[in-house]
Amino acid sequence: MAPPPTLRVICVTSIFPPDIGGPATYLPQICEALSARGHRVTLVTLSDSTAASDGYPFQVVRVPRRTFRPWRSLRTTVMLARLSRQADVLFVHGLALEAVLSNVVAQRPLVHKIVGDLAWERSISLGWVDDTFETFQQRRYGLRVQALKALRTWWSMRSVRIIVPSMFLTKWIARWGVPPERLIVIPNAVEVPSALTPPGLPLPPAVRIAVVGRLVPWKHVEGVLQAVAEVEMASVVIIGDGPGRQALTSLVSSLAIADRVLFAGPRSHRDTLALMSACDLFVLNSTYEGFPHVVLEAMCLGLPVIATAAGGTPELVREGENGLLVAPGDRAGLRVAIARLVDSPAERQRLAEGARRWAAQASLGAMVDQTESVLRDAARLGGRGE
Repeated sequence: MAPPPTLRVICVTSIFPPDIGGPATYLPQICEALSARGHRVTLVTLSDSTAASDGYPFQVVRVPRRTFRPWRSLRTTVMLARLSRQADVLFVHGLALEAVLSNVVAQRPLVHKIVGDLAWERSISLGWVDDTFETFQQRRYGLRVQALKALRTWWSMRSVRIIVPSMFLTKWIARWGVPPERLIVIPNAVEVPSALTPPGLPLPPAVRIAVVGRLVPWKHVEGVLQAVAEVEMASVVIIGDGPGRQALTSLVSSLAIADRVLFAGPRSHRDTLALMSACDLFVLNSTYEGFPHVVLEAMCLGLPVIATAAGGTPELVREGENGLLVAPGDRAGLRVAIARLVDSPAERQRLAEGARRWAAQASLGAMVDQTESVLRDAARLGGRGE
């Protein structure tokens, strides 16, 4: 029997290393794995630096992020239209509008990985709404928000397949009007290096809590800081940056906990993992998550996890087995959970062992197999999407 044909894949994303975040963790792994299986992968990304010395076994095309946005979008669309003509399938993780517009010309099957709702994230960031993810899906708003929702639905409907990391997201994306048969659940999986050396930073004393991600409103890092202010033996290492950095810095000063908080800033993926490994537990206080990649990384590192029972997180964190769950917005519950683990090394150890066992079940090979199968299926279907 002849081996299955190789694919020419164009991956599209708005973040890629040295950026941090779920796609920036996922894409190097999946693209390297696909390349190792003989597929020809080209990745197009926004980037603060257009340096070509990436060292990946696939081509990386970097578009300057700081370019005037309308010009950047036009340039990216034209570039994708040109590159996609030589592709068998587009694999989209960001820049969805540019990818779909370019595909009007290229007419290639498009697979979209959706890990959230960009319409909600943009509306929150611009201050247009302050509703939760679930409420946003069910309410009608003014013209500009409804237009953003319609645009998100339009580009989603142009995918022949949509990969989602959780059942939680499947339910809501189906409500956008996407046919359920196009939605494929493939949980995230990660691998972490065995030897990690934390960068030479003055880590705070006491029991260290790792907080990782973009400093945006729905991550509610302020709630972690407020809880730590009431737990004397706790300290925090915050890895990442974002629009909320200045407000958080001011809060640390007002709480008088500057000696127990380290703002590590944006870090490479390896440095992020190394800093996490130097901590004693991991906290995610978000009011929304599709399927938090970073929680799985924390588990791989053997960190006990405290997380809010929001979005797809309860599909990953099992109360009392590999971590602790608190209700979103429950500040008292978060403080109690942090105090519980800070005060009990034995409990941290028990949950850490459960976390390692759980993470070991998340096979990177299985994730690659399933993703490759979806891409092949999409290439076979072309643009029909049945």
